[in-house]
Amino acid sequence: MADASVSPASSQRKNILKTLEIDTRLLGMVGAFIVVCVMFNLLTDGRFLTPRNIFNLTIQTVSVAIMATGMVFVIVTRHIDLSVGSLLATCSAMMAMTQTNFLPAIGLDFGSPLIAPVAILVGILTGAVIGAFQGWLIGYLSIPAFIVTLGGLLVWRNVAWYLTNGQTIGPLDETFQLLGGIGGTVGTTGSWILGVIGVIAAGVAIWSARRARIRHEFPVKPVWAEFLLMAVAAVMILGFVAVLNAYEVPSRVLERQFEASGQTMPEGYSQGYGVPYSVLLLIAVAVVMTMVARKTRLGRYIFATGGNPDAAELSGINTRLLTVKIFAIMGVLCGLAGLVASARLSFHSNDIGTLDELRVIAAAVIGGTALAGGLGTIYGAILGALIMQSLQSGMAMVGVDAPFQNIVVGAVLVLAVLVDIFYRKKTGAN
Repeated sequence: MADASVSPASSQRKNILKTLEIDTRLLGMVGAFIVVCVMFNLLTDGRFLTPRNIFNLTIQTVSVAIMATGMVFVIVTRHIDLSVGSLLATCSAMMAMTQTNFLPAIGLDFGSPLIAPVAILVGILTGAVIGAFQGWLIGYLSIPAFIVTLGGLLVWRNVAWYLTNGQTIGPLDETFQLLGGIGGTVGTTGSWILGVIGVIAAGVAIWSARRARIRHEFPVKPVWAEFLLMAVAAVMILGFVAVLNAYEVPSRVLERQFEASGQTMPEGYSQGYGVPYSVLLLIAVAVVMTMVARKTRLGRYIFATGGNPDAAELSGINTRLLTVKIFAIMGVLCGLAGLVASARLSFHSNDIGTLDELRVIAAAVIGGTALAGGLGTIYGAILGALIMQSLQSGMAMVGVDAPFQNIVVGAVLVLAVLVDIFYRKKTGAN
């Protein structure tokens, strides 16, 4: 009798979702993101969904989203990392001091083409070493991750302070600043080229996945469903590029650029910013982390350990070394996030990365990473970071004060965990 009560429309929707193999939880997150954007666009009289605000929203999301991809691995293996904001500050301080103090002391003056790459390498190595050290304390000395990283939250924040003597360090190298956002973009033409390449790559990835499933005699979606997914991916990619290209460089900035080159700006001339380099960095990180999670032995070990640590260890997985690797990866991503955050500001400040640990954990959890371990996706964490940043930016535009913003974000985090619990109970019952 219960089955007879199910409406034909509901059954048809379920069949379509099953045919397309769409993650219903991801679909719900996308729906929530759309609702948030539409709501704030109405409250701000259409200012929230302007090309300018979307551009700013993307570059503000990058640093947290980069770290959230690493937090997925940490939480999946049933650990936590409370030190990421402080570690970002230490990496940022090391990069800033390398540019302004260490390299000039050995003869590499400000403006040298070597300053930016050397500083970036120093920041990434700093994050990797500190992350691996924390992973060693957790994995080999069996100190709980909560305690180790809580200590790291206090230690590395103040290490950053001592490295800079509590001073703001800047301005940073101009090449270094290109990875910060508005100061470094590929332009409209380059963005369209990248968009077309992205569409082709998405289509190849979808079709290659289909061929792999056929090769291993797994069930596959109908051909029309594959082409529908390709079309949706193409619309999303090209739409995103079109919106970023629509944000035009202010005319006064263009005039100064023409004057600097000894030319006169033509009447009616305009130029769009295009896709920022920092967004390209996030895309590269997302692709690499997704490949690690899905295509490598390390990824399989991570999810197997999160699903059942005892069984993973009995099967021969070195869970202690795995913990070191995971926290080293998290440290590298903190270095990259520190690069983006300080480049966007054009200087290092003592409060950089403050409360980022909470934003990163919230992004991963809102994105569907299970605190019980074993489940999580990279794209979900990035979407979670985007939802978090949209909430904060939207509330700021509406005029909500900072304390209430934090109240809302905290409530959303608790609600996300509650929804996750209900979702897993429902799917487990099915």
